[in-house]
Amino acid sequence: MSALIAYMRGSGTELSGKVTAFPASPISLSMSRALAILKDVFGYHAFRGRQAEIIDHVADGGDSLVLMPTGGGKSLCYQIPALLRQRAGQGTGIVVSPLIALMQDQVAALTEAGVHAAVLNSTLTSAEASAVERDLLAGRIEILYVAPERLMTPRFLDLLERARVGLFAIDEAHCVSQWGHDFRPEYIQLSVLHERFPSVPRIALTATADAVTRDEIIERLALDEAQVFISSFDRPNIRYRIVEKDNARQQLLAFIKAEHMGTGGSHDSGIVYCLSRKKVEETASWLASHGIRALGYHAGMDAQVRQHHQARFREEEGIVMVATIAFGMGIDKPDVRFVAHLDLPKSMEGYYQETGRAGRDGLPANAWMAYGLGDVVQQKRMIDESEADDAHKRVSSSKLDALLGLCETPGCRRVRILAYFEESAEPCGNCDTCLEPPATWDGTREAQMALSCVYRTAQASRVHFGATHLIDVLRGNASEKVRQWGHDKVSTFGIGADRSVSDWHAIFRQLIAHGLLVIDHGGHGALLLGDSARAVLKGEQSITLRRQVSKPARGGDRAARGSRTDHTADMDIDTLANWEALRRWRTEAAREHGVPAYVIFHDATLAELARSAPDTLGALAEVPGIGASKLERYGDDILETLRAVS
Repeated sequence: MSALIAYMRGSGTELSGKVTAFPASPISLSMSRALAILKDVFGYHAFRGRQAEIIDHVADGGDSLVLMPTGGGKSLCYQIPALLRQRAGQGTGIVVSPLIALMQDQVAALTEAGVHAAVLNSTLTSAEASAVERDLLAGRIEILYVAPERLMTPRFLDLLERARVGLFAIDEAHCVSQWGHDFRPEYIQLSVLHERFPSVPRIALTATADAVTRDEIIERLALDEAQVFISSFDRPNIRYRIVEKDNARQQLLAFIKAEHMGTGGSHDSGIVYCLSRKKVEETASWLASHGIRALGYHAGMDAQVRQHHQARFREEEGIVMVATIAFGMGIDKPDVRFVAHLDLPKSMEGYYQETGRAGRDGLPANAWMAYGLGDVVQQKRMIDESEADDAHKRVSSSKLDALLGLCETPGCRRVRILAYFEESAEPCGNCDTCLEPPATWDGTREAQMALSCVYRTAQASRVHFGATHLIDVLRGNASEKVRQWGHDKVSTFGIGADRSVSDWHAIFRQLIAHGLLVIDHGGHGALLLGDSARAVLKGEQSITLRRQVSKPARGGDRAARGSRTDHTADMDIDTLANWEALRRWRTEAAREHGVPAYVIFHDATLAELARSAPDTLGALAEVPGIGASKLERYGDDILETLRAVS
């Protein structure tokens, strides 16, 4: 396989960020087999980005750490080497996966594609688990998914030593990092794989890891000799938008109606993240009362209800899941058209991971967030009140500060996100700040007022105060609390009366993001002067702030146009008839096979079938996403469905 990679490099074929087209010249037998698997099993004609390099390295027995964005084709990077090695007699591919939902989706999709895949998790009966173990020992399983908790049991490790193992794939590898947003203690133990199976190649994969997390993954998984493959973190199909919080539920509803509501009241599938379980339940109920098919999901719900809601989200179209971060990892649903946040995430990694669950099919999707000063105070308080040590708190604070910088930037959101992951980019033209650039203004005078007010009120009373109280002082509101502390007598009382409460909230929020103000440890949101405040107060440093403009979502907004994915937008009457007939057929096929509709075929494949209307099995085989197994299983039905329309 290495010979073809070298040939491709020599021919000037692009290996990063684009589809890799293969030359017509003779190629090595190993690559011929890889390409055959890509086409016959998965229905694609060419690798994307760096997939070819990664597959080459792992299939040849090398260890790898792969960083690739959600929707970038990570799964093929271990599935194809696993199939190559298993079919060459080198053993089963073992995939370590953190959640049951992910395993079920992956195994269902592989089974539909004709792969002998299986799963070992708590959903299986004792008899079912025993049958899987027998098949593993007999070499009848090509790819086996297993949770890290089961993998690390002495019994299962002994079972693996009696079986033939072709490779280990460690999915969601960022879970190994104690600094990460999805830390799983059991992942740390996975270094034992290197110790007990030193000749078996390992591939660790994640969509989210900064330099610190990458180093920790390498150290904890003993991947010191691994080749690191870093693809672009960019998800160009996702439009990022962050709005100033002002009745967030109403803002969310307006956003859904403007950008994700179709004719007849139908709407796209989406995920709405909330910080608390109570807020999840209230928001889901509120959205449902306004015509949105919303369900709740959090760890405190009855397990059967939670599983039922997750199943509906996977299997039905147009479900909006309102959830805590307990929901998300392992969700393989490709047609999630938006991810919304009603509360600020904890870090840039968390934000990127959660927003990455939108648009996995590569089609347009939205990442929308409502954000306010209260979110900043709440997250800072959670860090301060956590039981983590000081080092962990410092790292958590710096990660939160990076996310605040994204929220407050007047520049391109995408540039800021990619810069965090050490990738440079030009302004994207497809985020809110690119489409409607915010105005900036010299906020030095107002910053001095706010900083001086923090200093004067604390000096007068030996106590620090939160933004609400400070804004009352600045605006000259002689409330009972202001009078109680004598702050109607300080020199900053009333000096900011010309600015509204919302203006001052925005100013204080940006001063925190700039590090000029810090939130007091254990001070219930009290604000202290930051280290850099002195230079501003003395007039040695000026401050530029972004002007806050609250705009309701409207169907005609330039930022909204084209964000809703509508496969039917450019279809003529005949194509539209094909589309509707194929959708009805897919729904019945999914029900018959007991899998989500997208496991049968993604919307993109269905749309191409509707447009091209193939009339032979040969023509059908050329449609991307239709491999040999699906062609054999569904080909005649698809052709019959299309003929019935015409």
